[in-house]
Amino acid sequence: MFNKIMPTHLDEEKLKQRYIHISVADQCLQLIDHKKVLFEVAIATAKNGVGEQFGSECTPRGWHKIRAKIGSDCLENTVFIGRRPTGEYYSEALQQEQPNRDWILTRIMWLSGLQTGFNRWGKCDTMARYIYIHGCPDSHPMSIPSSHGCIKMRNSEVITLFKQIDVGIPVLINEAKISE
Repeated sequence: MFNKIMPTHLDEEKLKQRYIHISVADQCLQLIDHKKVLFEVAIATAKNGVGEQFGSECTPRGWHKIRAKIGSDCLENTVFIGRRPTGEYYSEALQQEQPNRDWILTRIMWLSGLQTGFNRWGKCDTMARYIYIHGCPDSHPMSIPSSHGCIKMRNSEVITLFKQIDVGIPVLINEAKISE
């Protein structure tokens, strides 16, 4: 299965440029520019592991791009539903009122798959699955898979990443350790 998502000769060009690398094994996100790590943080991927199918609540693998950046003018802890601010701001009191809510906070970077038949189109389309890199309550642990498929980050860190990237930046999500 890993061979399906290994970079092809065309993808080697992406590795020489600016891109985001997400290691599911290490629960780590890196922003890389010409093989230099500019930014590195702990994240949380899907509690159901990796996979590309609709309804799986898994984190999709392979090459993606940032399709859209949402929330640039929003305050930290802004709550989003359907990629729109609700007017709420996350707090412990709001958490207690809605303990089972899937919190999408602060910023959203919406992913779109680039590999037709693997993470793009049909029953495996990352964009149609609404897979994001997004903020979450700071009380949520990082480095422990816990999302419904998205990549969760601390709010201050998602703001930092958001400011450093442009729409269209490639994103590689794989199961390999960073050291591999």
